[in-house]
Amino acid sequence: MATERVSPDVVRPEFVGRARELAQVAWALDGGRAHVTLEGEAGIGKSRLVQEALAVSPRHVLWMTCPPLAEPFPLGPVIDGLRRSVDDVAGLGLSVVAGALRPLLPEWAHALPPAPEPLRSAGANRHRVLRALVELLDATGVDTIVVEDAHWADAATLDLLLTLASAPGPGPSLVLTYRDGEVPQGSPLRRVTARAPAGARVCRLTLGPLSVAETGQLVGSMFGGADVSPQFASFLDERTDGVPLAVEEMARLLADRRHIVRSQDLLAAGRDELEVPPTVRDSVLERVDRLGSAARRVLEAAAVLAAPSTETELAEVAGISPAAARPGLATALAVGLVREAGPGRYDYRHVLDAQAVAGSVPASTWRHLHARASRVVERTAPDAVERLSRHSREAGETERWCRFAEAGADVALQAGADRGAVVQLLRVLTQAEHPPERLCRLAGKLGAASFFSVSSLGDLMDDVVVALRGVVDDPRISPSERGPVRVWLARNLWQAGRQQEAFGAFAAAMPDLDDDPDLALTVAANLAMPVVPEWPAERHLAWLDRGRALAAEARDAQSVAFRGARASALLLLGHEEGWALVADLESAAATLEPSERPVRHALAAGMLNVAGAALVWGRYDDARRMLDVVAELEAPPQRLIDGITTCRAYLAWFTGRWSGLEDTVRQVAESETSWPRELLAARQLRGLLRLASGHRVAAVKDLDAVTGQYVRLGIVEPLAIPPVVALGRIALADGDAPAALRTTSPWVEAISRKGIGMWLGDLAPVHVEALLAVGRHDEAARVVEQLAAGVEGRRAPGPAAALAACRGLLADADGEHDRAAERHGSAAAAWAGVQRRYDAELARERSAHSLMRAGRRDDGLAVLTDVETRLRELGAAWDTDRVARDLRGLGVDVVRTWRRGRKGYGNRLSPREVDALGLVARGMTNREVAEVLFLSPRTVARHLGSAMRKLDVTSRTAAAMAAREAGLLDDVVG
Repeated sequence: MATERVSPDVVRPEFVGRARELAQVAWALDGGRAHVTLEGEAGIGKSRLVQEALAVSPRHVLWMTCPPLAEPFPLGPVIDGLRRSVDDVAGLGLSVVAGALRPLLPEWAHALPPAPEPLRSAGANRHRVLRALVELLDATGVDTIVVEDAHWADAATLDLLLTLASAPGPGPSLVLTYRDGEVPQGSPLRRVTARAPAGARVCRLTLGPLSVAETGQLVGSMFGGADVSPQFASFLDERTDGVPLAVEEMARLLADRRHIVRSQDLLAAGRDELEVPPTVRDSVLERVDRLGSAARRVLEAAAVLAAPSTETELAEVAGISPAAARPGLATALAVGLVREAGPGRYDYRHVLDAQAVAGSVPASTWRHLHARASRVVERTAPDAVERLSRHSREAGETERWCRFAEAGADVALQAGADRGAVVQLLRVLTQAEHPPERLCRLAGKLGAASFFSVSSLGDLMDDVVVALRGVVDDPRISPSERGPVRVWLARNLWQAGRQQEAFGAFAAAMPDLDDDPDLALTVAANLAMPVVPEWPAERHLAWLDRGRALAAEARDAQSVAFRGARASALLLLGHEEGWALVADLESAAATLEPSERPVRHALAAGMLNVAGAALVWGRYDDARRMLDVVAELEAPPQRLIDGITTCRAYLAWFTGRWSGLEDTVRQVAESETSWPRELLAARQLRGLLRLASGHRVAAVKDLDAVTGQYVRLGIVEPLAIPPVVALGRIALADGDAPAALRTTSPWVEAISRKGIGMWLGDLAPVHVEALLAVGRHDEAARVVEQLAAGVEGRRAPGPAAALAACRGLLADADGEHDRAAERHGSAAAAWAGVQRRYDAELARERSAHSLMRAGRRDDGLAVLTDVETRLRELGAAWDTDRVARDLRGLGVDVVRTWRRGRKGYGNRLSPREVDALGLVARGMTNREVAEVLFLSPRTVARHLGSAMRKLDVTSRTAAAMAAREAGLLDDVVG
């Protein structure tokens, strides 16, 4: 599926996940006087909740914000709030008491009464100021006071709030947000939050984190309402613990680093380690700086240990005594940075908090902390090899790191954490010096971990390849050591879809495998597969013969794997004897015991390859049966399950079972287990479906990308041919036979070099039609002869049907239209016999035109009319358009029921309108657009007119520009 890096420009997130809390606060504020307290940690969304509630229940609000000042100014939040909320106090009719505010509000002195004489006690003066503030607030009509971060409020401000909360009768509502863990001991805030005015509606809430689903919804709202993959949402939740501010800042950071990708409307991101967002980091470090030395050292130790630890362990890593650590730990607990994760064990409350503190530790101190942590963990948890590896690496203790990293990778693999194992092995292999024996051992483990990983490793695969190449090229490595490493290099190149490179690596490994016949057999099996462009069939057959000489007679996993490879290779090479080997494999599958899991897995892999080869022969029932056998083998690995899904998708495409296929394609494209070849298959099938359904421009974008990628990867194989066929058909529909030949000829030449004529089956009709269109009749005949040689003596109904179609084209070119109609009819019957409904109707379309060329107009029109109906029922809108246009040109009134399109687009552009605008954006006239889309110019004008109305523009060019700027043409304009 197509992916793109999202722009770093994101919008403010929508308000999500607080519907119940919003209703409660709005209820309190909607009933006169209210007393609302919102408690929660930094960034949990208290302020946003207040803003949303006041939007629901508008009021005259005085906003007060209490900053964490070292020396807070008495009543500073109140004065600042008044200055922002009140323009002037003139004409408010204030009493002489208000004169006490002159020193606090000198800019309003001209409008305030004269300052009264000072009273004898400070308490009396403070009381008079509070009375004056209450009077001023009442006179200005403030009915709601919002106090943010009330835990930092100065004593005088809290006295005012307590005065307001204690006053009976009418009065302003109070809304306070605060962090419970940072309320100073003995603070009057506790009395303010606990005391509500008589008759007020009381709402006390403690806000918790967002759920994983809410985290995804919040992030999606920042990117135009796009859906967020469940994996991405879980990743963000793990990193941020569902704290909304942290989620938002992490999403912004990922977007800024271009780590977020969009596949259609789905957002996903890599899971590599990232720094803490600056906003979160600064907030955490500001809190830590206020806690004192002991607390900071405990927090640094906890950040290094990164796991629940005892007070004694924290003290030892911090390098202080337990007695000195105890008050620091108590402080960290009180402010909520640390939590008790279990009886007597402490850890950070949030991952990002730990990372923020860790990032602030000087490098030299960091190494010493990790060195102490390594000894503590080795004594208290000697089996925690992953932690020991991390501490040793950070401490610069290379030998200990290598030992623990290798053990940690083994544990990760046993636990199914393949990616974690690959990361560990890559790091230790490339960042430390090793003797040859250890270097090869680590390389072998890395190659196996990567190759057998259940999910795609993404960019890590390139790093694996580079690391393995580095070991292969190390001059200290002996040939017997180098051979197995080169095999792992080849297998991983194959896994990454780089088949031509993989074949080179396999071939280079063979001379170094004289002492390892089992591995040599694996190499021979891989080299026998005919899927690279430059090797002729005879070379693959030679490797099959060499493999037979290496294969043992015992029925073990290695020999079974070779038998499966031999069967599929022979079938791909067009050898009928491969089917006898398939029968043997089916018999073996029926007799395997459940305990023989390695053999069952090897057999399943072989049968899956056979199913793919059966598609080339057009033996779809056999392919379906093979897939059923693979699925029934007990607990096939995940990669085989994914392979079954992809192969079934191909089978559905060929046999015209398109209902639900788009969902399957999306499933493959969005799965984290999908490897590069499967992703290519998904985009290929999407392009084919888009073309069939009439979305030509979007289809071309997919098909061009896929065929280009096949060329770059050096892949030539039958299942890579359908997009080439589709692009050739598009060029022929445009009347551009030379363009069709430019698309098909390289593939025909590659197949000719390989000498596997049967592979021409799907490709030959399009190529032959293009050759005949430019007058190259002799070349067309030679291609047909090559296909005939590939079909002769083989039960290959798919290529045989294509051969009949090619012979029909030759007969038409020779003016033998009756014979052409007969041969096209034979091709249609053959396609129908193997359930390829789409190709059967295309062959019947050719037969209809041949009949009309032969002078049998009525017969031809009857067939063509039936073809139009069947193509419409199949959902092949692009072809239905073409056939309907031909029928109308022949005077037949064609019902346009499907042309009305899908209802319910409203103000959104329909797919056909998007296609038309995409072509306009490429500079085409209405007539040229009509030719491409098989529509009349009048219909195109109607689509463009509708699009112009929806986009509120007055010209077709402006409509195309508006659609492009809105991102509506991203999938259609190449």
